Parts: sequence; C-alpha cells; structure tokens
Amino acid sequence: MFAEFLQYLFTGITIGATYALIALGFTLIYNASHVINFAQGEFLMVGGMATVSLTAMGVPMILAVVLAVILAGLLGIALQRLAIAPARQADVVTLIIITIGASIFIRGLAQLVWGKQYHVMPNFSTSEPIEVFGAVLNSQSLWVLGVGAVLVVALVLFFTKTLIGKAILATSMNKEAARLVGIRTQMVLMLAFMVSALLGSVAGIVVAPITFTSYDIGVILGLKGFVAAAIGGLGSGVGAVVGGLALGIVEAMAAGYISSDYKDAVAFSMILLVLFFMPRGLFGAKVVERV
Repeated sequence: MFAEFLQYLFTGITIGATYALIALGFTLIYNASHVINFAQGEFLMVGGMATVSLTAMGVPMILAVVLAVILAGLLGIALQRLAIAPARQADVVTLIIITIGASIFIRGLAQLVWGKQYHVMPNFSTSEPIEVFGAVLNSQSLWVLGVGAVLVVALVLFFTKTLIGKAILATSMNKEAARLVGIRTQMVLMLAFMVSALLGSVAGIVVAPITFTSYDIGVILGLKGFVAAAIGGLGSGVGAVVGGLALGIVEAMAAGYISSDYKDAVAFSMILLVLFFMPRGLFGAKVVERV
C-alpha cells in the first residue's frame, strides 16, 4: 500500500515539475506584459520535437538539445516582435487572442514539418528503473526534477542579480516609470518572451522521454501549465512552482486511486475550487484600489 502511494507520488512530482516550468513561463510573460501567453505549450512541443528530429539526423544529443532550445528562443522573439509588438496599443484580451492564434499557427506548421505521429526520445542516462521502497522510479524523472530545480534557482538569480532581470521586474511593476528611467520596455518584453520560450522548450525536452512527443502535445500540457499558474497565483514565481507540484500530485493520485479517465477533470476542477475561495490564487498579490 505504501509502495503504491509512493509510486503515485513520484509520478505526480515528476509531471508536476514539468507543469511548474510551464507555469513559470506563463508567470514571466504575465509579469512583464499582463498577457497570458497561450502559445507557451507550443514552445514545449518545439523543444521536444526539434531534439528528436536532430538526434534522428545524427546530431549528438547535447548539441541537439542546445539547438532546439535556441530554436524555441528565436520563436519566442519572433512571436513578440511579429505578433505582440505591432498590437501593443491593443487591450489585453486582444493580445491573448493573438497568442491563441499564434499557438494554432505554430501547431499547424509543426504538423506539416513533423507529421501527426508520436516520436520517442531515449532517456538521457540509463533506461533501468530505480527502485525506492518498493516503488519504481524512471531515471528520467531525476533529470526532470534536477533540471527543474536548477532552472528555478537560475531564474531567482537572474531576477535578483542581473540588470536585465531587474529591468523585467521594473517593467512589470510600472511600465511608464520604467520607460522614464531609460529602460527599453519593448526590448524587455522581447527578452521576457525569449526566456519564457527557453523555459518551455527545456521542459519539453526533459519530459519527452517519459511522455513521448508529438505536434499537439503542447495543447494539454500548456493548459495544465496555465492551471498551475492560476492556482498558485498569476504573477507569483513561488505560486507557479507550488501550483505545478500540487496539480501534478493531485492528478497522479486521482488517476491511481480513482481512474485515469478523470485526471484531466480533476485538474480543471482544482482551479475552480481554489479560485472560488481565493480568486487571486494561493500566492497572488492582493490589489488595493483607491476610490
């Protein structure tokens, strides 16, 4: 019984770490522009699919990963410069609709390039499972958790120690004030989209050996990442991590103890439950308006 619980817990933490990385991408762009980027899942898909394609062409795994991440980063820049920047005077709802359109466009392009079939990526290290107190842990899960932890720490250092990170924070707090002190806010937004794309692509690469990858995998994983960000509180980095892990664990427990048919329903019920009692999420900032 304990081994079974541990098995579900390991599964939940692994997929939850992936949701957390996607949620961090949502949070980053939301902080910088107050836009919810529904193309975030496609960055994840591009990372995984590009890595699979490049390794199939004989490119060494490490180089394939680097090239796939760069490709996703360029895609993030292109999205901001070609779709978001020209409409910067539009309202937030219009910008969100633009990201949905961009998501459909990227997915259609991926289908033309890579086809509809699922693609398999080998584990980064051994394919031998690791046994812990009777539960079996996929060795790739350790990569997901390790890479996720490194990226979270790197993001914290990026925002607290670098000028670019501080510029993104300043832009998120007050765009006009940031512009007045000489911060190029459009450049900052472009960098936010690029970093968000890098996060998404890395998540797609490390989870691909576990979930496989296809042209449409970004749809459901992107939505789950958004749910995680909303549960934690849009705009909160800590909330994105906690929301992702909580969602992954609850989803895995529901699939294990109830039925895997209900795991998606549980995820979306969770967002309704949390937002009903805490409209700004678990870690969302309270907003006070003077009248």
